[in-house]
Amino acid sequence: MRVGILKEIKTEENRVCMTPAGVETMIANGHEVMVEKNAGIGSGFSNDAYANTGAEMIATPREIFDRADMVMHVKEPLPAEYDLIREDQIVFTYLHLAADEQQTNALIKSNAICIAYETIQKKDGSLPLLTPMSEVAGRMAIQQGAKYLEMAQGGHGVLLGGVPGVDPATVVVIGGGVVGTHAAKMACGLGAKVYILDMNLERLRYLSDVMPANCFMLMSSPATTRELVKEADVVVGAVLVAGAKAPKLVTRDMLRTMKKGAVLVDVAIDQGGCFETSKATTHGDPIYIVDDVVHYCVANMPGAVPKTSTMALTNATLPYAVEIANKGWKRAMTENEEIRLGANVINGKVTYKGVSDAFGLDYAPIDDIL
Repeated sequence: MRVGILKEIKTEENRVCMTPAGVETMIANGHEVMVEKNAGIGSGFSNDAYANTGAEMIATPREIFDRADMVMHVKEPLPAEYDLIREDQIVFTYLHLAADEQQTNALIKSNAICIAYETIQKKDGSLPLLTPMSEVAGRMAIQQGAKYLEMAQGGHGVLLGGVPGVDPATVVVIGGGVVGTHAAKMACGLGAKVYILDMNLERLRYLSDVMPANCFMLMSSPATTRELVKEADVVVGAVLVAGAKAPKLVTRDMLRTMKKGAVLVDVAIDQGGCFETSKATTHGDPIYIVDDVVHYCVANMPGAVPKTSTMALTNATLPYAVEIANKGWKRAMTENEEIRLGANVINGKVTYKGVSDAFGLDYAPIDDIL
C-alpha cells in the first residue's frame, strides 16, 4: 500500500502523525511511504531523518493525496483539503465529526474511507488512540489552569498549591476518565484540593483507592456541579462520549456564580465542549473571558508539546496503521472489531451512530457494508 504522511495545517499544530521510526516499520512491512516535506520539523524530526528510512519526500500535499492509498494526519482534514480527498482513499486521523457538520458533509461527498482515531475502541471500552493524547491534555490542563490563575494572565492571583498557612486552590475535574485522572494527578501533586466528579460508581471506587488524600471523589450530578463550581478556582472539563458531541455540564447560570478570575479549561472542546460558554481557541490566542471567568479552550492542546505528543501518538497508532495497510480496510475491519469501530464515513455513508445522531443523518451500520 502507498501511505502518505501529511504536514499538519491546523493553526499552530506542530505534531506529525508518524515518527521516522514508525515510517521505518511501515516500510519493513512492504509498504511505500510518502512524507510531505517539513512534516516533522515542528516535532524535531528532520526531512533527512525520514529520507534515511527509505521514505519518499514529497513537496506538496496534492501529490500525496493524488498518489496515496491511505493518507494519515493528526488533526481532521480542513476545508483546503476536502477536494483533494479521493473516492475509496483511506483517511486515517482524528476526525471528531460529531462537532463538525461541514467536515462530515465533505467526507460524505468524497466517498472516501474515513477511519477516526478517536472511535477505535477495545472490548473493555477504552479508546487506545485517544488515550495518549488524553494523557497529555489532562496534564497540560493543570499547567494551563495554574498559569491563568495568575493575575497578570487574567486570573485572581491564587497559587494552585498554596503555601504553609494559606489554603491551596480548589480544582474541580468533571469526568474521571483518562483526561480527568491525569489532570487530578497533576493538581494533587502541586498540592491543590481536588474534586473528581464522575457518574460511574465503580470508577469512583477505583480512583478512591489510587488517588492521594487531597483528592475527593463525588458522584456527578447537576446539583453537585452547581455547588462545587462556586468554590472552584479551576474547573477542568474532561467528559467524553465516544464519537458523540460532549454534554454541556456547566451552564451560563452556573458560570455567573463562580469566583471572578476563576479558570475553566475545556479539554472536551474537540467534541464541542462541555461548558455552555465554550468556543474553540488557539495556542496563539488561547483564552477569552465571560462573566469575569477565564476560558481556556484550545482545540489541539497536545500540539503545544509536539515532540512528546508525536512519539506517544505513533506508539498507539502504528499497529493499527500497519494492520490496515497489510490487510486493506475491509479485511482489517472484518477481522478486528477495534478497527471496525473506527469507521465513521464509508463511501458516502455515515457508519458511526454518534455522528448520524448529531446531524440527523441516515445511519448505515458498518457490518451491513462489510
